[in-house]
Amino acid sequence: MKDNIAIPILKQRFSGTSKDLITGWSAASQRPEVASLYVHIPFCFHKCHYCDFYSIVDRQDRQEAFVTRMIAELRAQSKATGHPSLQTIFIGGGTPTLLAPGLLKELTAAIKTEFDLNPSTEWTIESNPETLTDEICEVLADSGINRISMGAQTFNTTHLKALERHHDPESVERSIRRAKAAGFERLSLDLIYAIPGQTIDEWADDLSRAFALPIDHLSAYALTYEPNTAMTARLQKGEFDAAPDELEVEMYNHTLDQIRAHGLKRYEVSNHAKPGSECRHNLAYWQGKNWLAVGPSAAGHLDGIRWKNTPRLEEYLNTSDNGFAPICEHETPDRRRMLMDWMMMGIRVSTGLSQTKLFTDADQLGKQVNIAQAMNMCKNQGWARLNNDHWSLTDSGYHFADRVARELIGALIED
Repeated sequence: MKDNIAIPILKQRFSGTSKDLITGWSAASQRPEVASLYVHIPFCFHKCHYCDFYSIVDRQDRQEAFVTRMIAELRAQSKATGHPSLQTIFIGGGTPTLLAPGLLKELTAAIKTEFDLNPSTEWTIESNPETLTDEICEVLADSGINRISMGAQTFNTTHLKALERHHDPESVERSIRRAKAAGFERLSLDLIYAIPGQTIDEWADDLSRAFALPIDHLSAYALTYEPNTAMTARLQKGEFDAAPDELEVEMYNHTLDQIRAHGLKRYEVSNHAKPGSECRHNLAYWQGKNWLAVGPSAAGHLDGIRWKNTPRLEEYLNTSDNGFAPICEHETPDRRRMLMDWMMMGIRVSTGLSQTKLFTDADQLGKQVNIAQAMNMCKNQGWARLNNDHWSLTDSGYHFADRVARELIGALIED
C-alpha cells in the first residue's frame, strides 16, 4: 500500500510571476477551454501534524489584505484567459471557512463577477466542523456555492489527538445537518484510516458514523507520512509505529464493503460517491484538463504548462505583476512528462486509461512495446484488466495503484 512513485523531476525553479506563462498561453492561436478554478485560502486555527498543504495559523490581521490581493489575481487571470465559463470551482486550504463572513462574501462575489458561471457549475468549499456556523452557511448558500467538503478525519477522540485535530467529534454531525438544513444537497466527508493504534473495529465505527449522516460523497485516505511534517518527525523519532500494511489493506477492503452497502461507488482510489455525485473538479485534475489557480502555493495547468505560486503569504501579499502572483516553479509542455502525468493520474480513476491513446502516445515516443509489456505484466499480476479499450485497476490492483503507475512510468524512461 505504501509504494511511492518515483518520476523524473522536470520542474524548473523560477523567480518571477505567472504573467508570462498565462498570457503566453492565452496568445496561442488555438487553445482548449479553461473550465476549472482552484482558490487556496491558507488560514488555519492550528497546523495538523500530518498535513503537508501550505497553511498558516490565522491571526485574522491579514485576512482583509489577503482577500484584496486574491481578487487582484482573480481579475488578472480571468482577463488573460478571456473570462472563461467555469464548470467547476474549488476553494481549498487551509480552512476557507475561517475567513470572516464579510470577506468570504466579497471573495465569492468577485469570482462571480470575473468568471462566467451557470446553474450547473459545481462550486465546492472545504470546511472544518467547528467553522461551519449558521452565518457561514448563509453566506455560502447566498454566494452560489453548492458543495461542501468537510474534514472529519475520525470520530475517535484518541485518534483525533494523535492527528492533532482540534474538534469535537459531535460537531461533525451538527455541522453536516446544519449544512443540510441550509439547503446543501451535496455534502462530502473526509476520513483518515491506518492511524497509529487504530483498530479495524474503530475504523468500522468511523465509517458507520459517517454513513449515518446525509452525505453523498466520502473520501477515505490512508494516513501517509509526508516529508517535513510533524507526524513524520514523530514517526522517525520512534514515538509510535505506523499501521501494518496488512491492517491497512483490511481497512481498505472494509471501506469498499461499506460504500457498496450504502449505495456509493469507488471512482478513484480514495474517493467514493453516489452515482452523479462524483467531484467533477477533482476529475478535471485526474483527467489532465486545464485549470486556473490563485493564492499562495496554488498550482495551475494550461495545456502542459504547469506553475506553482510561491508558498509564502508575505511574498504573495507584497508581490504583484499587474495582479499576477509570484511563482516558485513551472513546467513547460513536454510530451513524455505529459504522458507520465496522464498515466499516473488516469490509472487511479475507475474509468482507467484508453489503450488507443496510451499506445498511440507511447508509439510517438518509441515506447509502445515497453508500455505493452508493462501493462501485460500488471494484468498477469492481477492488478489491471482491459475492457472495451480501457485499462483499469482490479479490486486487488487498487492496493498497488502506485506500483502500476511506477511500472508505466518506468516503461517510458527505460532505454
